[in-house]
Amino acid sequence: MNTIITNANIYTVDPKRPRASAMVIANDRILAVGSDDEIKSISLPDATRLNLGGAFIMPGMIDAHVHLQWTGLGLLEVDLFEVPSIQEATYRVAVAAEQTPAGEWITGRGWTQSVWKENRFPTAADLDPATNQHPVVLTAKSAHAVWVNSLALKICEIDRYTPDPIGGHVVRDENGDPTGVLLENAMYLVDNYLPAPTAARAESGVVKAMRKMNRCGLTGVHCMDGAGGIQSFNTYQSLHRQGKLSVRIVKQLPVQDLDTVIGAGIHSGFGDNWLRVGGIKIFADGALGARTAAMLDSYEDEPRNRGIVTYEKEALCDAMQRCHSNGLATVIHAIGDRANRDVLDALELVGKNRLNGNGAGHTNGRHPSMKLRNRIEHVQHINACDLPRLAKLDVIASVQPIHATQDMYVVEKYLGPERSKLSYATRSIRDSGARLAFGSDTPIETFDPIVGIHAAVTRRRADGSPGPDGWHADQRVTVYDAIQAYTIGAAYAGGMDHLVGSIEPGKLADITVLSRDITQIPADELLKVKVLRTMVNGEWV
Repeated sequence: MNTIITNANIYTVDPKRPRASAMVIANDRILAVGSDDEIKSISLPDATRLNLGGAFIMPGMIDAHVHLQWTGLGLLEVDLFEVPSIQEATYRVAVAAEQTPAGEWITGRGWTQSVWKENRFPTAADLDPATNQHPVVLTAKSAHAVWVNSLALKICEIDRYTPDPIGGHVVRDENGDPTGVLLENAMYLVDNYLPAPTAARAESGVVKAMRKMNRCGLTGVHCMDGAGGIQSFNTYQSLHRQGKLSVRIVKQLPVQDLDTVIGAGIHSGFGDNWLRVGGIKIFADGALGARTAAMLDSYEDEPRNRGIVTYEKEALCDAMQRCHSNGLATVIHAIGDRANRDVLDALELVGKNRLNGNGAGHTNGRHPSMKLRNRIEHVQHINACDLPRLAKLDVIASVQPIHATQDMYVVEKYLGPERSKLSYATRSIRDSGARLAFGSDTPIETFDPIVGIHAAVTRRRADGSPGPDGWHADQRVTVYDAIQAYTIGAAYAGGMDHLVGSIEPGKLADITVLSRDITQIPADELLKVKVLRTMVNGEWV
């Protein structure tokens, strides 16, 4: 499809030519960018001419941290996001039970105890009245805890004699019996019994999620699905073969399958313009909401709790060494300041070892001239001493701005006002010289990038809280910073900046059309902006 666009307000994110009013698209590529006068002389056979009436065009937005299949399946599960109480959550499960054959598992996600009026972890006893005919497993909004009923505990053989797995915790009552909440790696005690979604159900959910993402202006995502990542990769490959992908996917593969990935000869960048491998996903710790993020100091109200380290530093170094030697970047989840320090220490040590051994540093072991793009996902809490190390080690900070506004009150409660100053420190990370990529962590938060941009620029929620200046106003970034992190920054993190992320001749035709120029409006009005059109690969989606 050939398209000539005129009378537009184009922000290209190309420093050589930041602004333009017209562009020409030939099939899947951008052919030319310039003024209306410069473009009018270009003639393409069968081209559709579009006068956009001054609408704002920017590069197609890329979400650098999603759980795509989880999001899709979540659209088919019990929705527990923003439920105000345990009572409401169990009511929704009871409704689902009426529509589900006896004996089948009921799944749901999105609960968070910090917003409930009960303000406590739930229990199996809370959930049991909803159904005794179905095993139930409900994933927390953070995805670092699950809540199950008594039937699920029985089926999964979890009782007072079940030991805590390494990197996990079975929450117990005063008698030592499981309460029904499982944290971190203890969640696998249930996962092993859950029937895998059928291929048709997984594909249906992913297509539904991608279409919703297109309507929000997204043209690409980086998928972080965890231990089941190989299975979801199969889903995406099947949809690719059927021509049903409507966002470009950079897939991170789980460290649990590292032997298989290495044995297959897969390396970072393997794939095509629609679906490619990013790196190997590793979890260094848990999450703040579950109080399992690994911290240098204890939580404010739990003096003995410093979180859970899910990958000890020695094992982390070993995994990184194997990844880098086989051309695989590392993509590491780190929330707490201890976890972030451990990851940086490991990257530094592995880099020195490679320099001492072959002078390669963090290069692609199979293609020594290619530099691996290692990432830390979240970087939510980082010690001031470690901030400069991000740029020094050339580690991409993959940050989700909406986490700051959603978690701000919990952060101060769990860490105190002083330690919270470098929590979600987006501006400090940017000022340190580190590379930034923005995302959402959907389904944990909304994938709408306009909401993410608003959170990054204002540090406020949609209702205006916590006040006009936002939460830790010194960590606000400019709208230009936010656009950069959602476009060329995310493209770089995915190894695709030569193809997408800016509007330049020769790049793939991925663009987002908005109702207003978000670089020129008051920050308060960002959430009023509408997505008018989204183009991927030269086609309006």
